Amino acid sequence: MSATATLQSERTTVRRLPARGAYDRDTVYAILDEALICHVGFVVEGRPAVIPTIHWRDGDTLYFHGSAAAGFLRAMRNGVDACVTVTLLDGLVLARSAFHHSMNYRSAVILGKAREVTGDEKLRALDTLVEHVCKGRSADARRPNQVEIKQTLVLGMPIDEASAKIRTGGPLDDEEDYALDIWAGVLPLQLVPQVPIADERLNAGIEVPDYVRRYRR
Repeated sequence: MSATATLQSERTTVRRLPARGAYDRDTVYAILDEALICHVGFVVEGRPAVIPTIHWRDGDTLYFHGSAAAGFLRAMRNGVDACVTVTLLDGLVLARSAFHHSMNYRSAVILGKAREVTGDEKLRALDTLVEHVCKGRSADARRPNQVEIKQTLVLGMPIDEASAKIRTGGPLDDEEDYALDIWAGVLPLQLVPQVPIADERLNAGIEVPDYVRRYRR
């Protein structure tokens, strides 16, 4: 399937609160690129599994990696149907009623089948992984050697069928509850870097890189 402007399909169409759904690549890719962890769901030999793992994107391909001995990666490279989900939590929505409490979020769901990545694409993908986690780091870090490359399995999944779902704004209470003397609103949440902690075996005189001191998602 070639890359198209919309990622919507019958399977990815948002049914519950459809106004929150989005299917353009820019929206889906922005969520994937900001997130650090995804969950990969699939069925192998009749048994369901959902695995949390690092993901990253390069163009119209979503990548995963891990040990070549990892069972879930070996199962996925055989072409099983997979569902990848990513969620960014932006805030707690505190309503006047317990029923209308909610969360502000940005989420994405990608459906497809993965393939094993090899050769130059594998090396490029591993470089892109480091940049996804910490932009600027790949220029400093030692690249993987042949032994490490052999021990690492990389999978790629085409991003052809996906959707995003986004909630923003404050609580939506029942009209009669607005008269209640109860605080309501949004408690924003975000991933905030803390002060870097140097490795205890760091050579003397090495300063914290600028891309670490100024780290942001």
